[in-house]
Amino acid sequence: MNIMKYKDVLVLTKEKIQEAMALLRAREMRKKGELEICRLQSLIAEKEQKIQECASIYPVDFDKLIDSLDDLELTQRRKEQFEKILAEMFPDD
Repeated sequence: MNIMKYKDVLVLTKEKIQEAMALLRAREMRKKGELEICRLQSLIAEKEQKIQECASIYPVDFDKLIDSLDDLELTQRRKEQFEKILAEMFPDD
């Protein structure tokens, strides 16, 4: 990597600097989205385990079970939304 001459850097416009950083920033945002999807997948697995635990306890607390199912479905929907957003925003990657 060569460091640009300072006078050349000063001549660059903000638009040119933004243009040079665009690809890196796009890649960074895609990776952040992918990381969030991974986090959600882990959370889904935890919530599924919690549901199994709720269903196996006597007496069954149906309100807690229903709340856990709702929470799981919300998390799954959020993951699907993230996947859809990433597919739309970063189709080339």
